[in-house]
Amino acid sequence: MHDLTRCVQHPAVSHDGFTSLAVPTYRASTIVYDDPQDFAGRAARGLDGYTYGLHGTPTTRTLEAQITALHGGERTVLVPSGQAAVAITMLAVLKPGDTVLIPDHVYPPVRHLCANYLASRGIAHRVYDPLIGAGIADLIDASTKLVWLESPGSGTMEVQDVPAIARAARARGVLTGCDNTWASPLLFKPLAHGVDFAVEALTKYVGGHSDLLLGSITVGDLGLRKALKEVLGVLGIGVSPDEAALALRGIETMGVRMAHSGRVAREFAERLQAAPAVARVLHPALPSCPGHEIFARDFKAASTVFSLVIKPEFTARINPALGHVRLFAIGASWGGTHSLIAPMDVVADRRVRPWNAAEGLVRLSIGLEEPGELWDDLSRFLDALVAG
Repeated sequence: MHDLTRCVQHPAVSHDGFTSLAVPTYRASTIVYDDPQDFAGRAARGLDGYTYGLHGTPTTRTLEAQITALHGGERTVLVPSGQAAVAITMLAVLKPGDTVLIPDHVYPPVRHLCANYLASRGIAHRVYDPLIGAGIADLIDASTKLVWLESPGSGTMEVQDVPAIARAARARGVLTGCDNTWASPLLFKPLAHGVDFAVEALTKYVGGHSDLLLGSITVGDLGLRKALKEVLGVLGIGVSPDEAALALRGIETMGVRMAHSGRVAREFAERLQAAPAVARVLHPALPSCPGHEIFARDFKAASTVFSLVIKPEFTARINPALGHVRLFAIGASWGGTHSLIAPMDVVADRRVRPWNAAEGLVRLSIGLEEPGELWDDLSRFLDALVAG
């Protein structure tokens, strides 16, 4: 064999006696077939078969299966981000002339997707009160094909009555999708409450280290999975097995990370209610959070993210006061090992449940730093708000 050929053809090595706890990272674009007939009939392998690297490798399929099991679903598809998960879901079920209902507290890029992309393609949207519950039935008309939920809202934390909304939509033959990133399937399982699409930004708790972008869509109906895969295929969207490998590593510690940081977050939320500059603490486990009763009924526990409503007289001092933090990083996203803090501007986006423009909003994500040192760091921010 010529050296040039040896450079291309990998020698076979024995795997006998080698067993690893880690999932192998299989990278592939080309999938090799046994013979021409096998290649010609590759479509018969179906959505669960391997036909081309874009459509999945054993690494991505392992992550899909793990997410599916956690959600109690039938299948999961992976996409490059949480926002992509929302967009792909909407593109899979909506066509010109259809309408999607979105909650007023929805993740801002979803609102922009509806207003700036779907609308120009003949797909309408209407905004509803996230606390509407079964009253969503009054907003459903013949054009409504999807009701979107996000519970709780990632900034203002309203907890939606997911079962009531899902029942009302299903009674009218309308699909529902829920962004479940705040809770993860460890704390809330949308499919078990009647939702059709459970969406996660795996970027956050599953990845767990602020170093990957990935999203998932889990369904309990194989027909819905087929619709999702058709959109992914025609748009040429796939995910990297390297990202999936990082997610597979991160998911192993997700339970202990969320339990610890969630406990610390709740303790902080309770203590922060007495802070002079804080008007309200928006943490679903506290009565001051809209939808608290629903949270207590439906969720296993609280996660690591909550918000502070800053009194009007201190709102102008938020940005300067953030300059006093040392451990909290100022940034978007959440679910990693590092604690985050960020001012949130929600006034312009609210339509149905207006936000008081005089009040400030600051979102916290609690990480894995020592709680006493984190509290001291947060106290520097709070002291600076009051001191001016």
